[in-house]
Amino acid sequence: MNFVKPKKNLGQHFLTDQNIAHKIVDCLGADVSDVLEVGPGMGVLTRFLLERSELKIHVIEIDRESVQFLEQNFPELKDKIYFENFLKFDIAQHFSGNVNIIGNFPYNISSQILFKVLQYRDNVPEVVGMLQKEVAERISSAHGSKKYGILSVMLQVFYNIEYLFTVSEQVFDPPPKVKSAVIRLKRNNVTELPCNEAFFVKVVKAAFNQRRKMLRNSLKGLCENLPEKYAEKRPEQVSVDDFIELTKSIEDLKKNQDHAI
Repeated sequence: MNFVKPKKNLGQHFLTDQNIAHKIVDCLGADVSDVLEVGPGMGVLTRFLLERSELKIHVIEIDRESVQFLEQNFPELKDKIYFENFLKFDIAQHFSGNVNIIGNFPYNISSQILFKVLQYRDNVPEVVGMLQKEVAERISSAHGSKKYGILSVMLQVFYNIEYLFTVSEQVFDPPPKVKSAVIRLKRNNVTELPCNEAFFVKVVKAAFNQRRKMLRNSLKGLCENLPEKYAEKRPEQVSVDDFIELTKSIEDLKKNQDHAI
């Protein structure tokens, strides 16, 4: 088997530029020896990952044809290829310690991949991923930007995020209709939030689901008397730390109301 035919239903766009592949692999740190590559396809990143002898490379691929190609062309990956769906993969079950993640993520599931990482954040200290430029900008945007949203807040709570570089659509087969970008996520020191995490998610989603409204209106269903500091702000004006503080304030208000009854 000389090549794998890209499959539209899997969102496959194979990177063909070796220099960019090398550059992406160079962005990954060596603090953790185990590395899991998501969606290796024909191994354009895998080749350079295997050159880094300090790393133990594992790959996960949902496409049977790609798995066969990898088995034939990368015998050193024997027993390190998972023919599975990453979105259903139990990272903690397969890796006893930490594992860094790298990949050219399919555009149609890139956000889901990062939410999966978030689920296993205590096992994944670093991620280097290529995804749609627009999504990369959204994830890495700070508050005050129109691109700042739910993804930005949820990921930036637990990871420091860097937008590394933009990639032209011309270096893929087939070329996508949009530009791509490479970002790096590095785990920060936040182990747990000083508020209920599920309620924090609820607050962030409620705020951004009506992003043009002031918080006193978009969060009315969660809290009637929002703290004055936030009442007239729109969600993109609220930093990650302030969203945490806001959630805690609403929780405290609710507790006081409950005690007053």
